This record gives sequence, structure tokens and C-alpha cells, in this order.
Amino acid sequence: MSADGPDLVVAGAGGGLIAALRAAQLGLDVLVVEASEHFTRGNNTSMCTAMIPGVGSRFQKELGISDSADIFAADVDRKTKGTGDQRLARTLAGVSGEMVEWLADEVGLEISLMTDMHYPGHSVDRCHTIPERHGNALIDHLARTARDHPNIDFLVPARLTDVELDDEGKVCAVVVADPSGAAERIETPAVLLATNGFGADHAMVDKHMPEIASATYHGSETSRGDALRIGTKLGAASAYLDAYQGHGALAAKSATLLGWATIMHGAIMLDTTGHRFAKETSGYSEFGPYLAQRPGATGWVVFDRRVHDLCLPFTDFRQTVESGAEVWADDAAGLAEVTGLPVDAVVAEIEESARAARGEIEDRFGREYEAPLAAPYAAVRVVPALFHTQGGLLVDEKARVVDDDDTPIPGLYASGGAAAGVSGHGAGGYLAGNGLMPAFGLAYLAATVVANG
Repeated sequence: MSADGPDLVVAGAGGGLIAALRAAQLGLDVLVVEASEHFTRGNNTSMCTAMIPGVGSRFQKELGISDSADIFAADVDRKTKGTGDQRLARTLAGVSGEMVEWLADEVGLEISLMTDMHYPGHSVDRCHTIPERHGNALIDHLARTARDHPNIDFLVPARLTDVELDDEGKVCAVVVADPSGAAERIETPAVLLATNGFGADHAMVDKHMPEIASATYHGSETSRGDALRIGTKLGAASAYLDAYQGHGALAAKSATLLGWATIMHGAIMLDTTGHRFAKETSGYSEFGPYLAQRPGATGWVVFDRRVHDLCLPFTDFRQTVESGAEVWADDAAGLAEVTGLPVDAVVAEIEESARAARGEIEDRFGREYEAPLAAPYAAVRVVPALFHTQGGLLVDEKARVVDDDDTPIPGLYASGGAAAGVSGHGAGGYLAGNGLMPAFGLAYLAATVVANG
């Protein structure tokens, strides 16, 4: 690191590692400040399913898939019912394909396009992933690569507590505190706030998204709204503070993610009355608050051997199975017995969904099925969860944090949950990958902008 301080300080070693690697590749000296010494297992990137949307990537083109910023922006507009940030959606679409290819070619990730799983809201296959389909393997690779780079230094554990501006309103330094509270001032001309959102701050969650406040928080304990507080103090604008990614399939027994692949391959969800209660394929995020409103705020995902086998490529699903959270029965009545649900309701729902899947009747919630469920049946009890918030500091097309007049604060950047995302309001606008796409895409973009002056 230069005697005058790093060229870029990155606060947060999740998606922020993308900025560190990109900036270092372009010749900058980078300091990564991370609050948790266990970040490779404790932050939201490590907990994700490693789905990275990449619009117009060569991986799509090799399979004859046509995608564009217009198509992605239209998907965002449709899923958010017209409330999503179209400028940011087009910005992310414009950089995501290049970024995914860079992850493969320069960072060395074994990237491939997911074509066996079609998540709600994406009109084309654009989610790229790694063989493990889990964030642990993803962040392990990123952290190892970053630590090996001579241009990247780490300060862990330490929390970025303040960003200073000079007399011209430009970033000139940061203040970093260690766990004892001892503070250090570090001069730098550029800062990327990549500290995620405020999911771990219960008071903020209760204020901005009360419908999910009582649900299990399944995210990093360091996501306490640091970026929002620092940016607001500097005059930054914020938006979509009611937006979040919820989930309706966190296994109650193991606190592992069962995964929505079960649903998309044909599983159904029953509440404690034994009945279905919504269109399961509408999306996993909105099912968080849906499930939170059901009796006892819990339910059961019901599937069969075919769905079970199709979901085995997902690390989260395998972990849930290995935990013993999955129960089996030879028929619907037996499943009611092992789950404690009303027999008549379970038998009726499984039969009705199977008839709808075979095309004999219309599904009463309007969903389509990949195939009917067939005995023997499995079930996992699930609870609603809050994974991460989707509102934060407003950024422009260069990932620069802006004020209420859309004027950039020179040298200040934000990515991921620290920035306002493209999910609109509430939980219903979340598309699969809406966490990693701005976490990685904006970090990549910010580093490129800083390097290019």
C-alpha cells in the first residue's frame, strides 16, 4: 500500500471482494475493511445460493439464448409492478454479462449458466452459478484470490465508522475502529460501502418492514445499517427502505434453506390447517410474509422422490436432508400422520394439485406444474425468513452515491445491500439474483470507474 494510503477502501468483504479484485487487477492499491473475522461463513454472500444474473453473457449466447438490457428491465418492471429502479436495472444489465465472464476468465471461478432451474420472474435463463451452487464455495474462492493479490490488504476485524470529505466535498479519508473501539484515520480518495443493509437492526426492520419483523433473520449479524447511516450523514439520498428479500422455505429444524427449487419442480406448500394458501410459483421472497401471516407462522413443503433427486445439486438442500428435517410417508394419509396435519385436508390438497398438474382441472391459484407429485411423499416444516434488505443509498450509472438532487458525492460508492436495489417495494419485487447482481455488478463497476479516473 502506498504511503499516502490506499487508492480505494472497500468496506465489507462479501460482494466488496469483487471491487477489490477488479481494482487491484487495474493497478490500484486496495484496503478491505471487514467487521467479522469469520466473514467467509458469516456474511450474506456466504449464505447465498451463488446465482449471479448475467445479461448477454457468452454463456447465454453459446446456448442460443437472446438476452438484453431491455428484456431484463422489462422483467424488473413486471415483477415490481412498475416500481423498480429502471436506471439501475439497465446499469446492472449493461455490466453483468461482462462481469460474469470476468469472474470466469480472470478470477478463475467455474461459471456455468443454470438451465435446469427456471426461477419466477426471469423470462430467459440468465442466472449463472458454480458447481456447488452455494455461497461458501464462492466466497472462499474470492477471499483466497484477494488475499493472494499483492495490491490488496485486509483489516479484519474492523468496522468502517465514518467517511470524511474535504473542503470541496470530496472523499479524503475514512475512520476505522477495531473491536476495542480504538479508531484509526486512513487517507483515501475513494470508498466503496459494501456493508450490506440493515437486516440485523431489528428496530430499523420493524420501522420499515413490520410485516416481516417477527420472522427469522437469516443473514449476517454485521448488517446493521452502517452504510445508510454514514451516507445519510454526508447528504446522500436513500430509497426503497421497505424493500427486502424474504423467503418461505427456511427449514425449521435445521435453520438451513430448503430451497425454492423444490417448489419449481412441483412441490406444494401447506399451512398448519393442511391447506395450500397461495400460488407457490409466484416467488420465494413474497412467500416470506405470506407464510408469516398463516396460523403459527409455519408450514410444510410437500414433494416426492423425483423432486428430491432433482434438488440434490443444491448444497442447501443436501444440508437440509442431512439434518434430518425431511420426513417421508408411503401415502398422503401417512404424510398427514408424520406431520401432524389434518388427514382430510392433506389428502385432498395432494390429490387436487396432482389433478391440476395432469391438466384435468385448473389450479385454483393459477399455478402451473412441472409434474404431478407421486407417492411416496416427503415433507419439511418451514418458517418465514428475512434474508436481507433491498433498500439503501441511491447510486447512479457509475455506482456513485448521489444526493437528493442526483448529484454524486465525489469518491463515495455503494454496492449490494448498502445501495438501493431494483426490487421495488416490499418483498414481491425480488427476482432470483437480485442480491448478488447489485452486490457484484456495482462493486465491479465502482472499481472500474475509480481506476479509470
